[in-house]
Amino acid sequence: MHFELTDDQRRLREAARERAATFTDDYWADCDERGAFPWEFYRAFADDGWLGIAIPESYGGGGLGLLEASLLLEEIAASGAGMNGCSTMHLTIFGLNTIVKHGSAELREEILPRAADGSLHVCFGVTEPDAGTDTTRISTFARRDGDDYVISGRKVWITKAGQSQKMVLIARTTPRAEVTKPTEGMSLFLIDIDSPAVELRPIPKLGRNAVSSYEVFIDELRVPASARVGEEGKGFTYLLDGLNPERILLAHEALGIGRAALRRAVRYANERVVFDRPIGTNQGVAFPLAEAATRLDAAELMARNAAWRYDSGLSCGREANMAKFLCADAGFAAADQAIQTHGGMGYAKEYHVERYFRESRILRLAPVSQEMVLNYVSQHVLGLPKSY
Repeated sequence: MHFELTDDQRRLREAARERAATFTDDYWADCDERGAFPWEFYRAFADDGWLGIAIPESYGGGGLGLLEASLLLEEIAASGAGMNGCSTMHLTIFGLNTIVKHGSAELREEILPRAADGSLHVCFGVTEPDAGTDTTRISTFARRDGDDYVISGRKVWITKAGQSQKMVLIARTTPRAEVTKPTEGMSLFLIDIDSPAVELRPIPKLGRNAVSSYEVFIDELRVPASARVGEEGKGFTYLLDGLNPERILLAHEALGIGRAALRRAVRYANERVVFDRPIGTNQGVAFPLAEAATRLDAAELMARNAAWRYDSGLSCGREANMAKFLCADAGFAAADQAIQTHGGMGYAKEYHVERYFRESRILRLAPVSQEMVLNYVSQHVLGLPKSY
């Protein structure tokens, strides 16, 4: 086994760390407070060529793997940007994987170069209010009409829809009752969302307020058949090409937030003097921080393993789900302990750990809840009966 990063990967990580450090905690706190999309940050990383890190070189991207993309996003999160920084670009990295693998040559040529240079924003439309994690029960429907499809339905929790021109959308093209397997009869489309047939409503939420999430209402949106990605009815299979990478990327983002919180907590424990000595002298303060560091390092090993397996063309469903579970818990525990270490000041926005806490909490819910990960492990790893 070999656990070291290559020289190129180390240089990539250091360069990402240096670039991300030019945007301070105060910058991110201000964006979060105002609900303002961090355009300066996004454009800086676009200009430096980071957005297309996993897009093939033939389309203007970096042609690198999921591990390199994961290192990039981990460093962004660890800089203090958290999910507000990562969410500006991770959809470009994992969401377009379906286009890379299954889109037509024309569709790839139209989309990928502009995504790589940052001029095109694409969001990912899967979740629905009445379907949730059970994607097979989506009700958004695409009806074939000659050379077009006419799409109607509703999506929810769609990140960055308000800043996007396109959406990778999954919709039913055959009713669930008419297919042999519930995963059949769904198709993927790349649609324009700047249309009178599409309405966006931002969702007020707890954290990551610089990057909004939206309800999306689609009413009789007409799209050409050329907007379909791959074959009709195989959309769920194509969707899987994005789900494992998504879990792996977000696992690394959780690690980054945890490390940012731990860094702040250690600094405060060294600087804050009570009873004539730094509070970090006390084992009641030091040991929980040491445990947080230990759990982050352990979770990192699973995340790196999952990314390596994906890039090596190996099965990684087990590792991707476990990485997401372990990293989300480790990152949240570190953020929670950072608040505890700061005492009452941890509740104040001045020290930023309350923001890390709010953003780390997202990752125990999305892109899949901790409970659904355990369902996966129970069924697909342990061979226990399906429980849902």
